[in-house]
Amino acid sequence: MDPMKAQQLAAELEVEMMADMYNRMTNACHRKCIPPHYKEAELTKGESVCLDRCVAKYLDLHERLGRKLTELSVQDEEMMRKAAVGSG
Repeated sequence: MDPMKAQQLAAELEVEMMADMYNRMTNACHRKCIPPHYKEAELTKGESVCLDRCVAKYLDLHERLGRKLTELSVQDEEMMRKAAVGSG
């Protein structure tokens, strides 16, 4: 595959994954923090605080998972490289 094409595909996939994460976070935090029947047009202080904490936790967890997956990927690459060197 052409390197430019691969880079473009990776960028498109990243945008798609970020959009999916945003949508999941929005839905999860909305369900958790906003009652189904609105009483006021504006968010209450409690709803705002809940949303702020929910988003912060969601983003923190997303970052932690990303780091762990990257770490595992690097380990897998090293194991594959060692296996290739050992069998070659």
